[in-house]
Amino acid sequence: MKGLLLEDRWAPVTSEMGFLAAGAEQAAQAFATWQRGLATSHGFTIEVLSVSGPLEQALSHLLPLSGGETQRRLFIPTRSAWTAYVTNQWTGTDAASPMRVMARQLSIRCLRVVAVPHTLRGDQGRYGAVMLSVYGPEQPGKISNTVRALAAANDGGRWVFEQSGEPFPFEQVEQYQARRVRDRFSFEMLKDYLRHLGLSPFEEDFYLPPGSCAWLVQKTGPFAPGYKEYTLEEARRERVL
Repeated sequence: MKGLLLEDRWAPVTSEMGFLAAGAEQAAQAFATWQRGLATSHGFTIEVLSVSGPLEQALSHLLPLSGGETQRRLFIPTRSAWTAYVTNQWTGTDAASPMRVMARQLSIRCLRVVAVPHTLRGDQGRYGAVMLSVYGPEQPGKISNTVRALAAANDGGRWVFEQSGEPFPFEQVEQYQARRVRDRFSFEMLKDYLRHLGLSPFEEDFYLPPGSCAWLVQKTGPFAPGYKEYTLEEARRERVL
């Protein structure tokens, strides 16, 4: 899987990312407001801070990575109408639930994008995955706000392909019948679909256009006794990267 963002140096942080069809500051402030209203946020302080680029410098504000409570979330402007979302969880960003909620709260479209190379050899390496989920505003009569979801992933040693929702006009639907399961939704197909949606998320210069800044939503407070911090190198070593 060649051509990952920053040559995959920031995996697992960037192995999964969220994208919101909103401005970076608007998205960060809305997210902070939502978090402050949660019962689990009582006793914590949640602040929104501007962060300068370039991209790796902005990502460094997520450090150290955390095990347990997520402390920091970064909203990064792009050369498009989309804002990127990543977190400081040591296991990597989990974008699914936040993007579902933000799509409803802001009545916008949000994405979950996953690109993990399959490097498993014996008990070393990672299970590969290519996933795209598109969420929209809440629709009357529907429980889920998932508009479209596609995934080709190695599930414990076996490749599976899953899809839900109506295909977009630009999809290569004939490829979903490919004999080899992992070929039914490839990394190249993911990049092509994202281009149709106005994103180039694996290119460094897609992020932080001149004159812009990223926004860090930072949570501070009395974290649980089991809370642990990791350097990026420690997290990558633990994740066998």
